[in-house]
Formats: sequence, structure tokens, C-alpha cells
Amino acid sequence: MPRPRRTQISIEDAPWYHAVSRCVRKAWLTGVDPNTGKSYEHRRDWVESQLLKLGVIFTIDIAAYAVMSNHLHLVLRIDIELANSWTDREVVEHWHQLFKGTEITQKFVQGERIESYEIIALKHSIAQYRSRLSDISWFMRCLNEPIARKANQEDNCTGHFWEGRFKSQALLDEAAVLACMAYVELNPIRAQWLKPRKTLTTRVSNCELTPL
Repeated sequence: MPRPRRTQISIEDAPWYHAVSRCVRKAWLTGVDPNTGKSYEHRRDWVESQLLKLGVIFTIDIAAYAVMSNHLHLVLRIDIELANSWTDREVVEHWHQLFKGTEITQKFVQGERIESYEIIALKHSIAQYRSRLSDISWFMRCLNEPIARKANQEDNCTGHFWEGRFKSQALLDEAAVLACMAYVELNPIRAQWLKPRKTLTTRVSNCELTPL
């Protein structure tokens, strides 16, 4: 039986992770379908645009990525210190870039008066948002769901576009991080693509390691 993701990720022991999401129903993420000649290359832009957006909103560094024909590789670093350094207002403002939030959090960012009986609910929401903004599962959810909706609309179908759970592996030391980043960078070459994809540099300068 699959284990809950929270039991598999320990930010204190390992902030670096390799995450992989795969398509189902023989769907194409990017590239050209040799059977039909249809190009899905524009979907790469969907992925890259969403990564750039999420890299600013979440406290998760995107050190490297590769968008393949039917799957996606990411090397991620959870920046828990940044998450803890944000003010309550910063947390809510970041969360509201993705979700509407609650009536109370909307009042909070708009500078309206928060009644005494609303304070507990507000603090609970802020703590929840702070945790989610440094959570790989929420990051992958916010990356994959918009892409799945667009792909299904374009393919004129419904149902799953991605496998139910993305795969993640902790990178426990510097050697593992560098080896994984090299693997991700060389993936397109191994698949006989014309050239490797560039490394995404969203907040990577704050990481302890430099992308290859």
C-alpha cells in the first residue's frame, strides 16, 4: 500500500528531491507523435511558464528540469528557512496568487479589521498556507493540474492526464544532488533529442549547490 507523502519527506534530513510525473492513456506531454505527425511541442511552454510562476510563489528552488515526451523530471530544494522568514502577510499574499483563500484572509490582506473571534481561524489558515508553500506535494499539484486541464481540453477528453501520484526520491548528499542533476540534464540526449533543455534558474542562486 502506498505510504502518505508526508511520511516519505523529511525536510530537516534532506531538503533536495528528485520528482517525476508521468502521463497516462498514451498522452503526449511534448514532442511530435510519429504516428500522427501532430506536434505537442507547445506544451513545453505550458510547463516552463508554470514552473517560473511557482518558483516565485513557493519556497521551493527549481534547480533543474527536463520535459520529455510523456514525463517530467524536476530537481527541487525546499527552502524551509525562507518559508519561516516570511511575514504573515507575505504568506497570505503568496497563497492568494494561486487560490482565493478564505473571507478572513481576504480581509487580512486588504487591511480590513479582523474581529477577535476571527483571529484563531486566521492564524490557522496562515500556518496551513506557510506549510503548503514549502510542500513538494502542493508544488506538484499546482504544476500538474493546470497542465492536465489544458491538455484534456485540447485533446477533447476527460479523465486523468497524469499518473495518480508523482514519484519523489530524497537526495541525501551533495554527490547525489549533482548526479541527479546530470541525469536530468542528459535525459533529452539519451532520448535522442537534438539538444538538452536549459536549466531553470528561478532562485537557484540561493541554493547551496550550483546547477551543472
